[in-house]
Amino acid sequence: METTPADLRKVLVSNPKALAQWKELTSIGRRDFVSWIHSAKRPETHKRRIDSVPSRLASGKRRPCCYALVPMNLYKALDGNAKAKAQWKSLTPNEKRDFNDWLSSIKDANERAVRIAKICAMLASGKSHP
Repeated sequence: METTPADLRKVLVSNPKALAQWKELTSIGRRDFVSWIHSAKRPETHKRRIDSVPSRLASGKRRPCCYALVPMNLYKALDGNAKAKAQWKSLTPNEKRDFNDWLSSIKDANERAVRIAKICAMLASGKSHP
């Protein structure tokens, strides 16, 4: 659980069954949950997502229910750049997650727009990692 955020770790440790289920997830499944949590724009949403993890795990979820691998603003930018879109389609799921995580680490809308432009330029030049 070394890469598990402290607030999520606290919720999991307080619920032994959820912790055991968390440990049974693949590293990519855990990464998707963490990315989904970090993609929340508001602190209330962030907390609500963390608090929902034990019940999601208890119901058999191995991934967050509504987590999009491609944020809508990146999806639209890719749609306007044929080379970037073609490169995106050729990426592995792990490579796509790397770009998504890199984008999700930015909360400011203006900075996210700059990062999206950088991602499109990287993809158009054939890069597969940020």
